[in-house]
Amino acid sequence: MQPTDLTVAAVVEHEGRFLLVEEYASGRRVFTQPGGHIEAGESPEQAVIRETSEETACDISCEELVGVYLWIHPQTRQQFLRIVFAARFLTCDENAKLDDGIIDRHWLTLEEIAGRQSRLRSPAVLRSVNDYVSGKRQSDALLTGMLPLQHNVDRMIATADLV
Repeated sequence: MQPTDLTVAAVVEHEGRFLLVEEYASGRRVFTQPGGHIEAGESPEQAVIRETSEETACDISCEELVGVYLWIHPQTRQQFLRIVFAARFLTCDENAKLDDGIIDRHWLTLEEIAGRQSRLRSPAVLRSVNDYVSGKRQSDALLTGMLPLQHNVDRMIATADLV
């Protein structure tokens, strides 16, 4: 079995629209929230701020934990454990070069995201936006008791929402 892929993502809402990136994944052009892997010595909050900046050239402040989501790729059986934070939009540099592999950034309504379900990187994208809109938030204690996260993936999987 492959190791679980531990990632972070941000739900960024601004003026009724959500920030998504368009990228290639597994040979498909897909939409997802800005996010990625946690680097050594980084907290999940620091990682989501850095990844959002790299992928979208937007600055955010990390706010509450929306949830932890487990998605198992139906073909490869690879497990993806995604820590999703609500984030406040601060500013965006419209002229900055986006991270390698990012095609573009988009501001989409919830309805536009739902209409692209077949083009979302995983079901966790829509699920976490819906959870955010419904007001779902998790206690920060959920993560702080499992630091360092890379060593406690099995414990995190036990608390994750399966999508």
